[in-house]
Amino acid sequence: MDLRAFNSGPADRLRPMLAACCDVDRWVERVLAGRPYDDLAALTAVASRTAETFSDAEVDKALAAHPRIGDRANGNGTEAAWSRAEQSGVGDDASVRASLAEGNRAYEQRFGRVFLICATGLSAAEMLASLRERLGNDDATERAVVRDELRKIAVLRLTKVVDQEVGV
Repeated sequence: MDLRAFNSGPADRLRPMLAACCDVDRWVERVLAGRPYDDLAALTAVASRTAETFSDAEVDKALAAHPRIGDRANGNGTEAAWSRAEQSGVGDDASVRASLAEGNRAYEQRFGRVFLICATGLSAAEMLASLRERLGNDDATERAVVRDELRKIAVLRLTKVVDQEVGV
């Protein structure tokens, strides 16, 4: 969909698309309320600023929609397809997958939630290194990192919803 269609589309049709980007009701409603947008930069700025203010409860809700790094997302929906593409850098190496699974368990035990990273463009080694590094964060630092990773994913996915090549 191009920006013109996004700006004029029925909110009820757009909500599921936006929720696939980031399943936080306040984010979805704020992005919708900002219409019409002059360009993609204005749209992503609102999306980014709103995501920066997510509460811990909103982050937890959004995390429920994300599979563990290294796990293949199931289903035919948009969000599952995006997740598989975003994690394409994990590859099929069994030892890497085992290391990621071990790291995920340690992270979940330490922080009580799934490890989230904006995986697009990252190799499995880079994801694993970030996971291991972030295990050393204190809770407050890690909450901020997770919020920022969620923001990056939401904005990236939003740009997939709104085709950048078609102007207003």
